[in-house]
Amino acid sequence: MSDVPLRKLDDKLEQLPASPGVYLFKNAEGGVLYVGKARVLKNRVRSYFQAGHEGTFHKASMVAEIADLDILVTDSEGEALALENNLIKRHQPPYNVLLRDDKNHPYLKLTLSEAYPRLHIVRKVAEDKSAYGGPYIPAHLGRKTASLVHRVFGVRSCREKLDGHRGRPCLQYQIHRCLAPCVATLCSIDEYRKSCVEAAKFLEGRTDEVLKDLRASMMKAAEEELFEHAATVRDSIQALERMDLPQKITTAEIDERDIFGIHFEEGRASLQVFCVRDGRVASSEGFLLDRVGDATRILEESVARFYEGDRYVPREVLIPEAFEGMDALTTWLAARRGSQVRFRVPQRGEKVRLLELVTGNAKLAHDLEWRHPKKRSREILISLMEALGLPDEPRRIECFDISNLQGSDIVASLVVFEMAAPKKSDYRTFKVKTVVGAPDDFASMREVVGRRYRRLLEEGSDLPDLVLIDGGPGQLSAAAEALDELGLGELPLASLAKREEILHVRGREAPVALDHSAPALQLMQAVRDEAHRFAVTFHRKRRAKRTIASELNAINGVGPKARSKLLRAFGSLKGVKAATLAELAAVVGPSLAGRIVIHQRAEKA
Repeated sequence: MSDVPLRKLDDKLEQLPASPGVYLFKNAEGGVLYVGKARVLKNRVRSYFQAGHEGTFHKASMVAEIADLDILVTDSEGEALALENNLIKRHQPPYNVLLRDDKNHPYLKLTLSEAYPRLHIVRKVAEDKSAYGGPYIPAHLGRKTASLVHRVFGVRSCREKLDGHRGRPCLQYQIHRCLAPCVATLCSIDEYRKSCVEAAKFLEGRTDEVLKDLRASMMKAAEEELFEHAATVRDSIQALERMDLPQKITTAEIDERDIFGIHFEEGRASLQVFCVRDGRVASSEGFLLDRVGDATRILEESVARFYEGDRYVPREVLIPEAFEGMDALTTWLAARRGSQVRFRVPQRGEKVRLLELVTGNAKLAHDLEWRHPKKRSREILISLMEALGLPDEPRRIECFDISNLQGSDIVASLVVFEMAAPKKSDYRTFKVKTVVGAPDDFASMREVVGRRYRRLLEEGSDLPDLVLIDGGPGQLSAAAEALDELGLGELPLASLAKREEILHVRGREAPVALDHSAPALQLMQAVRDEAHRFAVTFHRKRRAKRTIASELNAINGVGPKARSKLLRAFGSLKGVKAATLAELAAVVGPSLAGRIVIHQRAEKA
């Protein structure tokens, strides 16, 4: 391998060798703009500068920036491919295809590397020792699958640090959604990890193996006359068999292959890769490609980037179209695998259907990333996640506010925002039951938050990504106590008071002060203000209803039925007072109508 020492760009273009190798385009400051490889350097590099050569906007933009050129000659195209990969990793050129994870769709992550694994939803698959399921499209399938894993396998969802010495289990154990490894006398760590291994098989699509193991466990329990345990396992089997899981792609031919689907529009592309193992999809990954400089090389570069590192190479790779460097890439992958690898462009039959399915997923991911109307909302949620140090994007935010007038008619509101927009169908109101007499916002908040999330746990419903409290540190502490009692000590919790407009976050000593023009703070203010508006509105309705009832009840003979008739007929207390004797008599009869008129005259006197 030798570096060709050429000086000026024009001279270098004239003296390019007809050899395989790698070329590096540089700008005037010496920064690397693009790294490419070629079977014949002379032909490939000159093609960028040919007059009238058609290209994308990004390619034309790159060529306009090129001020210098370096080339590295290699002995073969395969050697050039390996060198190209290394140089792209080192320089991260802006015009190369750099695979960026597509985070639109949720995955389920089972943290097998932890002593007490837990299951939670993530937006990115990491190269760690965890088990992953997904992506789930639409997203509610991920939540549905997570709920099933909790019920069938008893895998925990909390973030507590466990050592098996907790005094008593939380509500999740009581409602049969966790084996309670936190209490060693209820579930040993060996039993818990064994259940987690079965859950991992399920997430990886090996449901048949899980069902086989469960049936064996059920028969063993029945033989040992542990009928209650056998019935529990039977219910788990039925739940797995009924579960409407996302389609598993199956094929009867080669039992392993990777399928690449790509969608390209206006300098941006989305790549989806489905990995088929043992005849079914074991995993799928998505990547977003922005500022794509050379549309003709998107697929070639994407495949090369995908198989970098220690990634497993299958026997067959399905692609939507052939590309120039396919032979060199085949040789390189075959050397990595140690046996034959073949690229195929399906023309008919089952493989075309599989490729169309993957390509359709790529188009969907592209539209979600660059065409979705809520794209801006997601950017705000990401900035809020980073500002508050949240584990995930706060896609669902629930906010509480307390409203009262000198301790009377104490009520609370709950408003819900999903993807930074109000979801009014999920709004709720509460009448505070345990606080009487003097107003106590802290005790009221503790009661309402406890009631809300106890019910969600009992119903097995999804928990929010962030709980927001209208108030300061006192209200935040009261809400935290309620969550701790339910075993939800790790549920993200924050509060926002009106006067200072700073966020207090549970677990952080210092408050978070965001710039008043920051969209993340403006979102929090909108949520808080909506909760306050909803609470005040409900409180006014309660107070008005009580006032109306007290005034009408003061009239001799007006009971609940007559009061209801009057309000339906005249709409309000003001309407009743403005009604004539004849109008009142038509509703409640002449006798009662007369008493109402006499009462009203006495009030005016």
